[in-house]
Amino acid sequence: MTGVRLRTMTAADVPAVMRLERRLFPEDAWSEEMLRGELADQPRTRHYVVAEDEDGAIIGYAGLAAAGGQADVQTIGVLPERQGEGVGAALLTELLDEAERRGGEAVFLEVRADNDRARRLYERFGFQRVGLRRRYYQPSGVDAIVMRRLARGGRPVGFGPERGRDQ
Repeated sequence: MTGVRLRTMTAADVPAVMRLERRLFPEDAWSEEMLRGELADQPRTRHYVVAEDEDGAIIGYAGLAAAGGQADVQTIGVLPERQGEGVGAALLTELLDEAERRGGEAVFLEVRADNDRARRLYERFGFQRVGLRRRYYQPSGVDAIVMRRLARGGRPVGFGPERGRDQ
């Protein structure tokens, strides 16, 4: 990942991010309004970053929603010609670090069932499949695999202490 730097996404980045979003996800790209809405909640419950090359061009972006001990990876995208260089891993690391800073007990995400490359990345980072959302991505109708990663030493959100052993 030589020459790539991560920084906080700003409103000025929206046009470049939207061009990349439409290129990466032509069937189910976010709208500009959706992205601006996410940025409006930054830093309160959101953390969005961009990856820039040595010339300052945006080659990737990622976003996290975090509240109440839970975090959700909202999006990750990397320019196709820069995939496989560690940019996605760097973006995901930043999101996971931010979830940890915010005290998140677990991080969730959805990934397209037909996106093997992304699923392998998430598995490398300790995400495990916990569910399936049928026909989640529209208009394609592709399923979403729901994945979760527990914080270091954490337990699943929504589960209390074990019962029965000492009671």
